[in-house]
Amino acid sequence: MLTTGTFQAARQRTCGACVLIPAMLSYRHQFHAGNVADVFKHAMLTRLLLALAKKDKPFCVLDTHAGVGLYDLSHPWSQKTEEWRSGIARIWGRKDVPESLVPYLEAIRADNPDGQLRRYPGSPRIARRLMRDTDRLVLCELNKDDCAALKELFAGVRHTAIHNKDGFQSLRAFLPPQERRGLTFIDAAFDQADEFGRVVRAAKEAYSRFATGMTAIWYPLMAPSAMDAFARSLRAAGLPKTLQLELTVHPENWTEHIRGSGMIVVNPPFGLDREAPPLLDWLWQALSPEKAGGTRCEWLVRE
Repeated sequence: MLTTGTFQAARQRTCGACVLIPAMLSYRHQFHAGNVADVFKHAMLTRLLLALAKKDKPFCVLDTHAGVGLYDLSHPWSQKTEEWRSGIARIWGRKDVPESLVPYLEAIRADNPDGQLRRYPGSPRIARRLMRDTDRLVLCELNKDDCAALKELFAGVRHTAIHNKDGFQSLRAFLPPQERRGLTFIDAAFDQADEFGRVVRAAKEAYSRFATGMTAIWYPLMAPSAMDAFARSLRAAGLPKTLQLELTVHPENWTEHIRGSGMIVVNPPFGLDREAPPLLDWLWQALSPEKAGGTRCEWLVRE
Protein backbone atom coordinates (compact mmCIF):
# COMPACT_ATOMS: atom_id res chain seq x y z
CA MET A 1 0.00 0.00 0.00
CA LEU A 2 1.05 3.60 -0.46
CA THR A 3 2.49 5.41 2.52
CA THR A 4 1.17 8.80 3.58
CA GLY A 5 4.10 10.60 2.02
CA THR A 6 4.10 8.76 -1.28
CA PHE A 7 0.34 8.98 -1.63
CA GLN A 8 0.33 12.72 -1.02
CA ALA A 9 3.20 13.19 -3.45
CA ALA A 10 1.33 11.20 -6.08
CA ARG A 11 -1.80 13.26 -5.58
CA GLN A 12 0.19 16.48 -5.82
CA ARG A 13 1.57 15.32 -9.15
CA THR A 14 -1.65 13.92 -10.58
CA CYS A 15 -4.51 16.09 -9.39
CA GLY A 16 -4.15 19.83 -9.67
CA ALA A 17 -7.63 20.43 -8.27
CA CYS A 18 -6.78 18.74 -4.97
CA VAL A 19 -5.44 21.12 -2.33
CA LEU A 20 -2.96 19.76 0.19
CA ILE A 21 -3.92 20.32 3.84
CA PRO A 22 -2.47 18.72 7.00
CA ALA A 23 -2.61 14.90 6.92
CA MET A 24 -4.97 14.71 3.94
CA LEU A 25 -6.13 16.30 0.71
CA SER A 26 -9.34 18.20 0.02
CA TYR A 27 -11.31 16.93 -2.97
CA ARG A 28 -14.23 18.56 -4.79
CA HIS A 29 -15.67 16.66 -7.71
CA GLN A 30 -16.94 19.80 -9.46
CA PHE A 31 -13.41 20.18 -10.87
CA HIS A 32 -13.62 16.73 -12.49
CA ALA A 33 -17.29 16.25 -13.42
CA GLY A 34 -17.74 14.58 -16.79
CA ASN A 35 -14.09 13.65 -17.20
CA VAL A 36 -12.76 10.37 -18.60
CA ALA A 37 -13.03 8.66 -15.22
CA ASP A 38 -16.68 9.69 -14.88
CA VAL A 39 -17.52 8.40 -18.35
CA PHE A 40 -15.88 5.06 -17.58
CA LYS A 41 -17.37 4.59 -14.11
CA HIS A 42 -20.88 5.71 -15.04
CA ALA A 43 -20.97 3.66 -18.23
CA MET A 44 -20.13 0.58 -16.17
CA LEU A 45 -22.54 1.57 -13.38
CA THR A 46 -25.30 1.72 -15.99
CA ARG A 47 -24.61 -1.86 -17.07
CA LEU A 48 -24.75 -3.10 -13.46
CA LEU A 49 -28.06 -1.35 -12.79
CA LEU A 50 -29.66 -2.66 -15.97
CA ALA A 51 -28.55 -6.18 -15.06
CA LEU A 52 -30.28 -5.85 -11.67
CA ALA A 53 -33.45 -4.59 -13.34
CA LYS A 54 -33.76 -7.73 -15.48
CA LYS A 55 -35.53 -9.42 -12.57
CA ASP A 56 -38.90 -8.19 -11.35
CA LYS A 57 -37.97 -8.26 -7.66
CA PRO A 58 -37.04 -4.79 -6.27
CA PHE A 59 -33.44 -4.01 -5.43
CA CYS A 60 -31.53 -1.44 -3.38
CA VAL A 61 -28.53 0.69 -4.34
CA LEU A 62 -26.27 2.12 -1.63
CA ASP A 63 -24.11 4.95 -3.00
CA THR A 64 -21.54 5.58 -0.27
CA HIS A 65 -19.90 8.75 -1.65
CA ALA A 66 -22.75 10.44 -3.49
CA GLY A 67 -21.50 14.01 -4.08
CA VAL A 68 -24.04 16.65 -5.12
CA GLY A 69 -25.76 14.56 -7.80
CA LEU A 70 -25.73 17.10 -10.64
CA TYR A 71 -22.87 19.31 -11.88
CA ASP A 72 -23.06 22.56 -13.83
CA LEU A 73 -20.31 22.44 -16.46
CA SER A 74 -20.31 26.24 -16.66
CA HIS A 75 -19.28 26.44 -12.99
CA PRO A 76 -15.92 28.25 -12.56
CA TRP A 77 -14.33 25.10 -11.14
CA SER A 78 -15.33 23.02 -14.17
CA GLN A 79 -14.25 25.81 -16.49
CA LYS A 80 -10.87 26.01 -14.75
CA THR A 81 -9.91 22.42 -15.49
CA GLU A 82 -12.20 21.69 -18.47
CA GLU A 83 -11.71 17.98 -17.86
CA TRP A 84 -15.18 17.30 -19.27
CA ARG A 85 -13.95 18.37 -22.71
CA SER A 86 -11.69 15.32 -22.92
CA GLY A 87 -14.40 13.12 -21.38
CA ILE A 88 -18.12 13.33 -22.02
CA ALA A 89 -17.73 16.03 -24.71
CA ARG A 90 -15.82 13.57 -26.91
CA ILE A 91 -18.75 11.16 -27.12
CA TRP A 92 -21.62 13.65 -26.80
CA GLY A 93 -23.56 13.70 -30.04
CA ARG A 94 -21.73 10.82 -31.71
CA LYS A 95 -23.95 8.63 -33.85
CA ASP A 96 -21.84 5.49 -33.71
CA VAL A 97 -22.12 4.67 -29.99
CA PRO A 98 -22.59 0.99 -29.18
CA GLU A 99 -26.01 -0.09 -27.97
CA SER A 100 -24.61 -0.87 -24.51
CA LEU A 101 -23.68 2.81 -24.07
CA VAL A 102 -27.05 4.24 -25.11
CA PRO A 103 -28.77 4.08 -21.68
CA TYR A 104 -25.88 5.99 -20.09
CA LEU A 105 -26.05 8.75 -22.70
CA GLU A 106 -29.83 8.90 -22.43
CA ALA A 107 -29.49 9.51 -18.69
CA ILE A 108 -27.22 12.48 -19.44
CA ARG A 109 -29.51 13.82 -22.17
CA ALA A 110 -32.35 13.85 -19.66
CA ASP A 111 -30.50 16.64 -17.85
CA ASN A 112 -29.70 18.40 -21.13
CA PRO A 113 -33.06 18.30 -22.94
CA ASP A 114 -32.14 21.01 -25.47
CA GLY A 115 -29.23 18.92 -26.74
CA GLN A 116 -26.57 21.30 -25.44
CA LEU A 117 -24.12 19.74 -22.97
CA ARG A 118 -24.44 22.02 -19.94
CA ARG A 119 -24.91 19.65 -17.00
CA TYR A 120 -23.40 16.35 -15.99
CA PRO A 121 -25.31 14.01 -13.67
CA GLY A 122 -23.42 12.18 -10.93
CA SER A 123 -23.99 8.57 -9.94
CA PRO A 124 -27.10 9.32 -7.77
CA ARG A 125 -28.88 11.04 -10.63
CA ILE A 126 -27.93 8.37 -13.16
CA ALA A 127 -28.89 5.56 -10.80
CA ARG A 128 -32.30 7.02 -9.96
CA ARG A 129 -33.14 7.50 -13.65
CA LEU A 130 -32.32 3.86 -14.39
CA MET A 131 -34.02 2.42 -11.31
CA ARG A 132 -37.71 1.56 -11.18
CA ASP A 133 -40.29 3.08 -8.86
CA THR A 134 -40.13 0.00 -6.66
CA ASP A 135 -36.32 0.11 -6.28
CA ARG A 136 -34.73 1.92 -3.35
CA LEU A 137 -31.78 4.32 -3.45
CA VAL A 138 -29.72 5.17 -0.35
CA LEU A 139 -27.28 8.08 -0.73
CA CYS A 140 -24.55 9.01 1.74
CA GLU A 141 -22.46 12.19 1.60
CA LEU A 142 -20.17 13.43 4.37
CA ASN A 143 -19.79 17.05 3.22
CA LYS A 144 -22.68 18.98 4.78
CA ASP A 145 -23.06 21.48 1.94
CA ASP A 146 -22.98 18.75 -0.71
CA CYS A 147 -25.46 16.70 1.29
CA ALA A 148 -27.81 19.69 1.49
CA ALA A 149 -27.57 20.12 -2.30
CA LEU A 150 -28.29 16.42 -2.74
CA LYS A 151 -31.38 16.66 -0.53
CA GLU A 152 -32.63 19.62 -2.54
CA LEU A 153 -32.07 17.77 -5.82
CA PHE A 154 -34.03 14.72 -4.67
CA ALA A 155 -36.72 16.50 -2.66
CA GLY A 156 -39.97 14.60 -3.00
CA VAL A 157 -38.45 11.68 -4.90
CA ARG A 158 -39.90 8.42 -3.59
CA HIS A 159 -37.76 5.56 -2.34
CA THR A 160 -34.69 7.79 -2.12
CA ALA A 161 -33.04 8.40 1.27
CA ILE A 162 -30.16 10.83 1.83
CA HIS A 163 -27.83 10.74 4.82
CA ASN A 164 -25.07 13.09 5.97
CA LYS A 165 -22.77 10.21 6.82
CA ASP A 166 -19.29 8.84 6.22
CA GLY A 167 -19.46 6.49 3.28
CA PHE A 168 -17.40 3.72 4.82
CA GLN A 169 -19.47 3.79 8.02
CA SER A 170 -22.62 3.51 5.92
CA LEU A 171 -21.80 -0.11 5.13
CA ARG A 172 -22.57 -1.12 8.71
CA ALA A 173 -25.57 1.17 8.90
CA PHE A 174 -27.38 0.10 5.72
CA LEU A 175 -26.22 -3.40 4.81
CA PRO A 176 -27.82 -5.80 4.28
CA PRO A 177 -30.82 -4.08 2.68
CA GLN A 178 -34.27 -5.45 3.28
CA GLU A 179 -34.58 -6.32 -0.43
CA ARG A 180 -31.62 -8.74 -0.26
CA ARG A 181 -30.80 -7.74 -3.84
CA GLY A 182 -28.78 -4.80 -5.01
CA LEU A 183 -25.55 -2.92 -5.43
CA THR A 184 -23.12 -1.22 -3.09
CA PHE A 185 -21.35 1.50 -5.08
CA ILE A 186 -18.16 2.86 -3.49
CA ASP A 187 -16.73 5.89 -5.27
CA ALA A 188 -14.33 7.26 -2.67
CA ALA A 189 -12.38 10.48 -3.25
CA PHE A 190 -8.99 8.82 -2.64
CA ASP A 191 -8.01 11.86 -0.60
CA GLN A 192 -6.39 10.00 2.29
CA ALA A 193 -3.14 8.10 2.56
CA ASP A 194 -4.49 4.55 2.97
CA GLU A 195 -7.50 4.81 0.67
CA PHE A 196 -6.61 1.64 -1.22
CA GLY A 197 -6.46 -0.19 2.09
CA ARG A 198 -9.78 1.33 3.12
CA VAL A 199 -11.55 0.18 -0.03
CA VAL A 200 -10.18 -3.36 0.36
CA ARG A 201 -11.55 -3.43 3.90
CA ALA A 202 -14.81 -1.95 2.61
CA ALA A 203 -15.09 -4.70 -0.01
CA LYS A 204 -14.69 -7.32 2.72
CA GLU A 205 -17.22 -5.54 4.93
CA ALA A 206 -19.79 -5.23 2.15
CA TYR A 207 -19.45 -8.91 1.25
CA SER A 208 -19.62 -10.09 4.85
CA ARG A 209 -22.87 -8.14 5.38
CA PHE A 210 -24.44 -8.55 1.94
CA ALA A 211 -23.09 -11.72 0.36
CA THR A 212 -25.85 -11.91 -2.25
CA GLY A 213 -25.32 -8.34 -3.48
CA MET A 214 -22.92 -6.76 -5.95
CA THR A 215 -20.19 -4.37 -4.85
CA ALA A 216 -18.57 -1.96 -7.32
CA ILE A 217 -15.53 0.07 -6.30
CA TRP A 218 -14.01 2.81 -8.43
CA TYR A 219 -10.29 3.61 -8.09
CA PRO A 220 -7.70 5.85 -9.77
CA LEU A 221 -4.66 4.31 -11.42
CA MET A 222 -1.49 5.17 -9.52
CA ALA A 223 2.04 3.78 -9.82
CA PRO A 224 2.17 0.20 -11.17
CA SER A 225 3.70 -1.07 -7.91
CA ALA A 226 0.80 0.39 -5.91
CA MET A 227 -1.75 -1.16 -8.28
CA ASP A 228 -0.08 -4.56 -8.05
CA ALA A 229 -0.25 -4.36 -4.25
CA PHE A 230 -3.92 -3.38 -4.46
CA ALA A 231 -4.71 -6.40 -6.65
CA ARG A 232 -2.82 -8.74 -4.28
CA SER A 233 -4.77 -7.39 -1.32
CA LEU A 234 -8.07 -7.97 -3.08
CA ARG A 235 -7.11 -11.53 -4.03
CA ALA A 236 -6.21 -12.24 -0.41
CA ALA A 237 -9.41 -10.68 0.98
CA GLY A 238 -11.55 -13.82 0.75
CA LEU A 239 -13.97 -12.31 -1.78
CA PRO A 240 -16.13 -14.36 -4.19
CA LYS A 241 -15.83 -13.93 -7.96
CA THR A 242 -14.33 -10.52 -8.63
CA LEU A 243 -13.85 -8.77 -11.97
CA GLN A 244 -11.34 -5.96 -12.59
CA LEU A 245 -12.10 -3.37 -15.28
CA GLU A 246 -9.79 -0.53 -16.31
CA LEU A 247 -9.64 2.26 -18.87
CA THR A 248 -6.37 4.12 -19.38
CA VAL A 249 -5.96 7.01 -21.80
CA HIS A 250 -2.40 8.08 -20.96
CA PRO A 251 0.95 6.25 -20.73
CA GLU A 252 2.30 4.99 -17.39
CA ASN A 253 4.68 7.95 -17.04
CA TRP A 254 1.83 10.50 -17.31
CA THR A 255 1.87 12.94 -14.36
CA GLU A 256 -0.42 15.85 -15.32
CA HIS A 257 -3.42 14.12 -13.71
CA ILE A 258 -4.57 10.52 -13.29
CA ARG A 259 -3.80 8.44 -16.37
CA GLY A 260 -6.88 6.27 -16.03
CA SER A 261 -9.10 4.49 -13.58
CA GLY A 262 -10.63 1.15 -12.78
CA MET A 263 -13.56 -0.59 -11.18
CA ILE A 264 -13.63 -3.72 -9.05
CA VAL A 265 -16.92 -5.61 -9.32
CA VAL A 266 -17.61 -8.27 -6.69
CA ASN A 267 -20.36 -10.72 -7.67
CA PRO A 268 -20.65 -9.22 -11.17
CA PRO A 269 -23.73 -9.99 -13.25
CA PHE A 270 -23.53 -12.97 -15.56
CA GLY A 271 -21.87 -12.12 -18.86
CA LEU A 272 -20.23 -8.84 -17.80
CA ASP A 273 -16.80 -10.30 -18.58
CA ARG A 274 -17.92 -10.70 -22.21
CA GLU A 275 -19.96 -7.51 -22.46
CA ALA A 276 -17.37 -5.13 -21.00
CA PRO A 277 -14.38 -5.56 -23.38
CA PRO A 278 -16.04 -4.22 -26.58
CA LEU A 279 -17.62 -1.35 -24.64
CA LEU A 280 -14.31 -0.43 -23.02
CA ASP A 281 -12.51 -0.70 -26.35
CA TRP A 282 -15.00 1.71 -27.97
CA LEU A 283 -14.56 4.17 -25.11
CA TRP A 284 -10.78 3.92 -25.38
CA GLN A 285 -10.88 4.59 -29.12
CA ALA A 286 -13.13 7.62 -28.53
CA LEU A 287 -11.41 9.05 -25.44
CA SER A 288 -7.75 8.48 -26.29
CA PRO A 289 -7.14 10.16 -29.66
CA GLU A 290 -3.40 9.56 -29.35
CA LYS A 291 -4.13 5.88 -28.64
CA ALA A 292 -2.13 5.81 -25.43
CA GLY A 293 -3.08 3.53 -22.54
CA GLY A 294 -5.57 0.74 -23.08
CA THR A 295 -8.21 -1.37 -21.37
CA ARG A 296 -8.42 -4.32 -19.00
CA CYS A 297 -11.10 -6.86 -18.16
CA GLU A 298 -9.69 -9.63 -15.99
CA TRP A 299 -10.85 -11.93 -13.24
CA LEU A 300 -9.08 -11.21 -9.97
CA VAL A 301 -11.01 -14.03 -8.33
CA ARG A 302 -12.71 -16.67 -10.44
CA GLU A 303 -15.71 -18.74 -9.43
